[in-house]
Amino acid sequence: MANINRVVLVGNLTKDPEMRATAGGLAVCTIRIAVNNRRKKGDTGEWVEEPNYFNVVSFGAQAENVARFLAKGRQVAVDGRLSWSEWEAKDGGGKRESVEVIADSVQFIGPREGGGGGGGEYSAPAPSQPPTQNAGSDIPDAWSGGTATADDDIPF
Repeated sequence: MANINRVVLVGNLTKDPEMRATAGGLAVCTIRIAVNNRRKKGDTGEWVEEPNYFNVVSFGAQAENVARFLAKGRQVAVDGRLSWSEWEAKDGGGKRESVEVIADSVQFIGPREGGGGGGGEYSAPAPSQPPTQNAGSDIPDAWSGGTATADDDIPF
């Protein structure tokens, strides 16, 4: 059986994106997102939200778009894989470890800062054209084919 390494997260940026480049000039952008877990406390029955924090790394054109369009507080959906790394601390403090998400896709969700309505990478097409799929998205566009259902065909 094949191994599977897949992660999908939806959360909010905890700080502005950090952009850098490799020695070869490849754009690398790191974001940190918070994803809340909601659970019921056993002793009180009260619902509480507990945040989990994840470092997400994107590369190339996607990294440039993330750095350009995202900011602290913005909601994103990330599809990617987990990557574990280990290194020796520079201060002689021993081995360090880290797990981060290598993003295959970063979708912008919610409104932009100071903007009204809408959000994400989607922009409304001219009325005579069908909407286009977001650049770099692996999620098929609902209007790109398949079967359409007329309102009269819905059983309720």
